[in-house]
Amino acid sequence: MLPLGTVIKQCCKVSWTWKIEHAQPLVQSRQLSCVQDVLRRTPLYDFHLAHGGKMVAFAGWSLPVQYRDSHVDSHLHTRRHCSLFDVSHMLQTKIFGHDRVKLMESIVVGDIAELKPNQGILSLFTNEAGGILDDLIVTNTSEGHLYVVSNAGCWDKDLALMQDKVKEFQNKGSDVGLEVVDNALLALQGPTAAQVLQAGVTDDLRKMPFMTSAVMEVFGVSGCRVTRCGYTGEDGVEISVPAIAAVHLATALLKNPEVKLAGLAARDSLRLEAGLCLYGNDIDEHTTPVEGSLSWTLGKRRRTAMDFPGAKIIVPQLKGEVQKRRVGLVCEGAPVRAHSPILSTEGTVIGAVTSGCPSPSLKKNVAMGYVPFKYSRPGTQLLVEVRRKQQMTVVSKMPFVPTNYYTLK
Repeated sequence: MLPLGTVIKQCCKVSWTWKIEHAQPLVQSRQLSCVQDVLRRTPLYDFHLAHGGKMVAFAGWSLPVQYRDSHVDSHLHTRRHCSLFDVSHMLQTKIFGHDRVKLMESIVVGDIAELKPNQGILSLFTNEAGGILDDLIVTNTSEGHLYVVSNAGCWDKDLALMQDKVKEFQNKGSDVGLEVVDNALLALQGPTAAQVLQAGVTDDLRKMPFMTSAVMEVFGVSGCRVTRCGYTGEDGVEISVPAIAAVHLATALLKNPEVKLAGLAARDSLRLEAGLCLYGNDIDEHTTPVEGSLSWTLGKRRRTAMDFPGAKIIVPQLKGEVQKRRVGLVCEGAPVRAHSPILSTEGTVIGAVTSGCPSPSLKKNVAMGYVPFKYSRPGTQLLVEVRRKQQMTVVSKMPFVPTNYYTLK
């Protein structure tokens, strides 16, 4: 698996010039054969190649960065219609047993006990120093287990963290267990996603708001877990499907002309427009939830109890100023990339960009980065340095593009 600190690379200039965080292009045939031997492949690997997917190395996996459509076309199609993403590289686990909630709350900041059946939340693994180990989604299923989805780049450390905690609880006589889910994971994202999926399910998707989940048959495939969530800012679902049926399901979804395949390039720009973090870039073990503008992930009961890792560091930050804060930036001039210095208007370096790209939706350059608290107010004028030239930028509220999550309101 590639290290998290992989530098930004220029992806293959076949039909685009987009840069993807942590992506390493597989350009030369000799490199391709050598690198592919050590990269993991999703159940849809051959499917991607057959549909013109341009494969790159990402977090130890071979994944499509784009298909035959340009990155911008793919991005805008997702905003206007819907796109299908292969996110099978994500770690899927089940935590079961009578003490499963207590176990999960010993390693995350969220209030898992308050979740209703088939309800989920975005949460964070934290360490005792208050740093973020990873972001994840935890769903309290009606089948008697917690369904957890976390990042591929943190696969090894996340799994080790959960396994070690399970052993610790078991040694104390607690009733807990862990199982890795060997399913594919497909994300159907965009304003017409529910309409497309409804044709293949008997459940009424109008009754499933954002961050709820249910097991159902999808286009003839039984035992699929459908969760109304995603990482684009649009309405959509993630479908955990038995690996053997992944190609069948993807093929069935693509029969609808609303659906097109999309890859890592579109996923990266969509999530940035939505103000969502990429672990290893925008948040990491040296960033607290408050510094990362993720205070909303801290359960109210958990804040009072201060019973999650790093609480003694994190909770006091809620009431005072922090040294740095993640902010959105709208930038003039050339596109801004990760690691670009952020400067005060006097020219002093005060921070750094963590993610940046041209926004296909807004036709502007957008970015995220960290600045001292006193510079974090929206509307604050700053400078960014791109190719040794200084450009104007303005601190902006996020998301840059309004989110369209489905609620029952």
